[in-house]
Amino acid sequence: MVEQTQRESTYLRLARELRSAILRHDYPEGVRLPTEAELADLHGISRQTVRRAFQDLVAEGLVRRVPGRGTFATPREEQYLRQFGSVDDLMGLSLDTRMDVVTPLHRRVDVDAAGRLGLHTDRVHTLAFLRLHEDTAFCHTSVFLPPDVGRLLESVPELTVPGTAGASTVIGLLDGRLPEPIAEAEQSITVAEATREIAGHLRCEPGRSLLRIDRVYLSAAGQLVELAVSHFLPEHYSYRVRLRRSGR
Repeated sequence: MVEQTQRESTYLRLARELRSAILRHDYPEGVRLPTEAELADLHGISRQTVRRAFQDLVAEGLVRRVPGRGTFATPREEQYLRQFGSVDDLMGLSLDTRMDVVTPLHRRVDVDAAGRLGLHTDRVHTLAFLRLHEDTAFCHTSVFLPPDVGRLLESVPELTVPGTAGASTVIGLLDGRLPEPIAEAEQSITVAEATREIAGHLRCEPGRSLLRIDRVYLSAAGQLVELAVSHFLPEHYSYRVRLRRSGR
């Protein structure tokens, strides 16, 4: 069992390293990624471990295997089209929705958010905004950021001026400013009652049942960079995910 856990950790680390390199465009179109044998020799691991890391990247739509030629990064536009429920999809919210800031970016003490971000301090940067589609608010989101990450956004006007509307996403704004790109998110889905404040923003009655989605975003280096807590009106939002049977 210990050996299995170590092997899984090794392939996850390798997958994260390759994912980071692909997101940084280290392998532009037509440039082959290292072979299984090359990566196995470089990292001192088995080819089976390398193959499992590649399988994850293929499933995510980040790479394609070409028989007889090798493994190549999927063209960027195809990555977005192929990935379902991916971080790229979440960044793509800016294509047809609007973000209206209701509480601008500021610093405050939040023990719970700091703990979920694994911080050694209780202070975080935070903001809140509405997500609208065709002028209909369907989501209220509170964002919490580690201090070093929050400072990267302190000069962004659309996050620091109340009432500002923009087409961006917070993860999209962060992605170009972080040392490593955002690569993955851990997500939980529950039902929550609308507080009086959130009900006022979403124009529903207090106590209304809302869909609550919490996401913690990680950089390609594994750093926790954002906690987002979103409340959705169920009549304006549905959540779908495609499940695949894993190969054995």
